[in-house]
Amino acid sequence: MATFLYKLGRLAFRRRHFVALLWVALLTLAGVGAASAPPAGNSSFSIPGTEAQKAFDLLEQRFPGQSADGATARVVFKAPSGEKMTDAGHKATVEKTVHELSDGSEVASVADPYQGNAVSKDGTIAYASVRYDVSGMELEESTKEALEDAAQQARDAGLTVEIGGDALQAVPETGATEVIGIAVAAVVLVITFGSLVAAGLPLLTALIGVGIGVSTITALASALELGSTTSILAMMIGLAVGIDYALFIVSRYRAELAEGREREEAAGRAVGTAGSAVVFAGLTVVIALVGLAVVNIPMLTKMGVAAAGTVAIAVLIALTMIPALLGYAGRRVKPAGAKSKLLGGGRAAKNQDGRPVKANMGTRWASFVVRRPVAVLLLGVLGLGAAAIPAASLELGLPDDGSQPTSTTQRRAYDLLSEGFGAGFNGPLMVVVDAKGSDAPKDVFTDVSDGIEGLDGVVAVTPPAPNKAGDTATITVIPDSKPSSVQTEDLVHAIRDAGGDIKADTGAETLVTGSTAMNIDVSQKLNDALLPYLVLVVGLAFLLLIVVFRSILVPLKAALGFLLSVMAALGAVVAVFQWGWLSGLMGVEETGPVMSMMPIFMVGVVFGLAMDYEVFLVTRMREAYVHGEKPNQAIVTGFKHGARVVTAAAVIMMAVFAGFIGSSESMVKMIGFGLAIAVFFDAFVVRMAIVPAVLALLGKRAWWLPKWLDRALPNVDVEGEGLRTAGDAGRGSDPDEDRVPART
Repeated sequence: MATFLYKLGRLAFRRRHFVALLWVALLTLAGVGAASAPPAGNSSFSIPGTEAQKAFDLLEQRFPGQSADGATARVVFKAPSGEKMTDAGHKATVEKTVHELSDGSEVASVADPYQGNAVSKDGTIAYASVRYDVSGMELEESTKEALEDAAQQARDAGLTVEIGGDALQAVPETGATEVIGIAVAAVVLVITFGSLVAAGLPLLTALIGVGIGVSTITALASALELGSTTSILAMMIGLAVGIDYALFIVSRYRAELAEGREREEAAGRAVGTAGSAVVFAGLTVVIALVGLAVVNIPMLTKMGVAAAGTVAIAVLIALTMIPALLGYAGRRVKPAGAKSKLLGGGRAAKNQDGRPVKANMGTRWASFVVRRPVAVLLLGVLGLGAAAIPAASLELGLPDDGSQPTSTTQRRAYDLLSEGFGAGFNGPLMVVVDAKGSDAPKDVFTDVSDGIEGLDGVVAVTPPAPNKAGDTATITVIPDSKPSSVQTEDLVHAIRDAGGDIKADTGAETLVTGSTAMNIDVSQKLNDALLPYLVLVVGLAFLLLIVVFRSILVPLKAALGFLLSVMAALGAVVAVFQWGWLSGLMGVEETGPVMSMMPIFMVGVVFGLAMDYEVFLVTRMREAYVHGEKPNQAIVTGFKHGARVVTAAAVIMMAVFAGFIGSSESMVKMIGFGLAIAVFFDAFVVRMAIVPAVLALLGKRAWWLPKWLDRALPNVDVEGEGLRTAGDAGRGSDPDEDRVPART
């Protein structure tokens, strides 16, 4: 591996014009494809194998032409204080609004509140339901404007009017904090490298990689039904790993220059050593993201594959474009320890009296941990354990209009409907009764309706609405609790249990669907898939790390450390988004259940990113160990060369993820915070404290591998041992010929 990458790095350095042209051409091609692609529609959300999805599919089959996936809007009216919606003037205003809404070319139907019993008992609130032929993301702007204009005219007549539903659904915005995250990354790179040119290379390559990845996703969005969230998450992860991977290679290149190597040779060695770590770190991230497919939720699978593709592009760019750009930069990229003239000129490697300079912070910290491993280990484990305590109170759900900011019309419409019709009105349950095999379908429909009315927690049940064939009917059930509550979930299960008895007696099947039931089924499916997913991803990555480190205990320690960091991160997410701690600082206007896919998504992404730091830091330690250093000294050497860069990489990744906290999409905001805090816990507590403490306690046993397994495993040479001979051929008579890469 190292020898192949060494040759690839030197080739890219020499053929820099071709490499740069190739990546620019790919970026241009992807950009043209994105610009010419049709606009993406609303991404389909299906959960195969669940009752809610089965009922939805049955509705499309038995009730054709009803635009089951079409956009909906609820125009909610509230009369001024002391007045009622049944007053003649207000009634005329509402009827005029309904008439105007009916004229739209994309409107399928509009329900008049006075004919559809959509006026609250106290008469102060009413609503008109609007259904469209196309999804919310496919609605034309003129249709949305007509909806808003009709509402504004009713407001001008003296009514309070708000609009709920997905008809006004907007593409999520990330906000200015994303730019701030990139700016923080730039500052950290300048401080780390002491050079504007060296700092600019990781940023430039990361932006090119993300540009190619996101443009490709945009170009394929319509054909593959990719939602806007997919590109945002790909951008988030692609930026973070793109900067980090390039950072490690540029840092190793500068270290090789400091050893006196020629620039082409230094580029080859940097790609051969740090590039090997990049390849395996990238593989762990890709495995974790692609592994999301085991959950069998198409939307989650698409998100994972798209993000994995962006990570793969980041790896390829780091291995090829970075050495090419280093060739263009020439002497403007200084050896390690030297600053550019703009930032203060050179820096002496020794003091004036000839003594070596003071050991760096990484060396001092590693020496401290090696001396007191038990205390550091206990402190780290107890600290993460305390942070993980809130995770015991984790409640899962999917966001609805009730989780929107109070400044949005969707949230205000949600609150008005709750005020006028009860908390459960915003999450009605749709019961689908399939009586095709029954002799008396009408009797079955009535029995189901009567049985549901007798259940606890039911406010209202609409009469059965059969299809034209008379073999299938829908029944709408209004709970007395809000959609995301435990009581509503219990009601769904109670209806399904009652349906089982009816099927046994009559052969008719009763299914519960609707957005609320769909959310409940998604949460259950994700919970059921979490353990198999964890076993798959951690198992594959464990095997990969055995090959990288040629050890059993090091990969085991890496996996256990990851579990600590991800549980602590989930605890922080619960504290902020569910309990409301620091919610104002994070821009969380409404607390509630944590997004259902958050645990499994964090497990996948955080595991991949955690292994990044494990590979980058511990390969330096193993490199020193296999080149003859004692175990404890190898730990110190690994930190001497890797701690500064890993710290910079973690700060950059945290800044990039935290930049997405400013998103208007609650899911993106939560993921951005969760990943940022997870990187903090994993990089600074697990990898910087717990890992060296455990390795110090294990000593030589950390690198033990059964002889039979050692013979069976392929030698991937991540440490660059083969470069001691490959480098000889590439350097001729350079006096630094016999220096070992690990001593940089």
